[in-house]
Amino acid sequence: MQIGINSFAALNPDSETGRVPTSCEKLGDLIEEIALADQVGIDVFGVGEHHRPDFADASPAVILAAAATRTHRIRLTSAVSVLSTADPVRLFQDFATLDLLSKGRAELVVGRGSFGEAYPLFGYQPQDYDGLFAEKLDLLLALRGTTHVNWSGRFRAPLTGQGVYPRPVQDEIPVWVGVGGTPASFARAGMLGVPLMIAIIGGSFERFRPLIDLYRRAGMAAGHPPDRLKVGIHVTGFLADSVAEARDAFFPGWAYAFSHVGKERGWGPVTRDQFDASCGSGGSFLIGDPRTVIEKVRKASATLGGISRLSFQMSAATCGPVKMARSIELIGRVVAPALRQPSTIIQLPAATSVSA
Repeated sequence: MQIGINSFAALNPDSETGRVPTSCEKLGDLIEEIALADQVGIDVFGVGEHHRPDFADASPAVILAAAATRTHRIRLTSAVSVLSTADPVRLFQDFATLDLLSKGRAELVVGRGSFGEAYPLFGYQPQDYDGLFAEKLDLLLALRGTTHVNWSGRFRAPLTGQGVYPRPVQDEIPVWVGVGGTPASFARAGMLGVPLMIAIIGGSFERFRPLIDLYRRAGMAAGHPPDRLKVGIHVTGFLADSVAEARDAFFPGWAYAFSHVGKERGWGPVTRDQFDASCGSGGSFLIGDPRTVIEKVRKASATLGGISRLSFQMSAATCGPVKMARSIELIGRVVAPALRQPSTIIQLPAATSVSA
């Protein structure tokens, strides 16, 4: 199992001071977090894409390119790129360039996005979101496979054999499809034989098993070998030296973020009881000490029929760089080794002077 961290570069107020970081400060902190994740042995770091005033990640490829100059081993991915509103040619070029800068460490997770601002911003209609995604995914996969593409579609001017450059270091940049809970999206990813990244932001792990089975059946029916049908999960998570410390550190930022979005979407206010339930054995949050989180991940993997990648979504945390660095350190030095090798003895490292 590969272990990763995803960030949305959210501009949430500090839980102690109430101060909102500037975009410059947030991006600087994010680069430090990615560098630390590389140092402590985390496999992959993802950066999301949003076009809102409360996020600083409108250009994930640019952020990841900056991180490429500070890292040596960690894989660098979007999480997700909003493919429905992107030009696949330009997106491919951006990540091919990232692949060259990182010497073969670039990946893409593509999806339709959880917010709608990108559609009017780039001149698309929200009602076309599924058709846009399907067509652009087809083109992106074609671009990945060959330099000179002949292609036509409804939403973009055709390609008639033009060369698309630069070409990446990797023969094929990995492209994952990010999904929520729509059965058609799971089936499509299976038919294409592309790896699946599931955004699990609440509820239980069990509810996703039928959808994962659908993905695997669709993939095998299309003739794809089982080892191509990889399943990853993107899950709310945060680590500390104790369960109580982890929950207390993460809750204020999570409550702020979900209350803020909830006002836009008509949700009721979130509560500490709801949060604690999601952190408990029946919920999907991976928030706690290493032993608790490791046990919960192992059970989740068994429930879902095996997962290839787990990415912790921690960007709602507003507890400051020291606690964030400790969480990254515990994931890289304790959680990741234990999940890769079940016989690993869990030993908590002393907090280091390295901070994100």
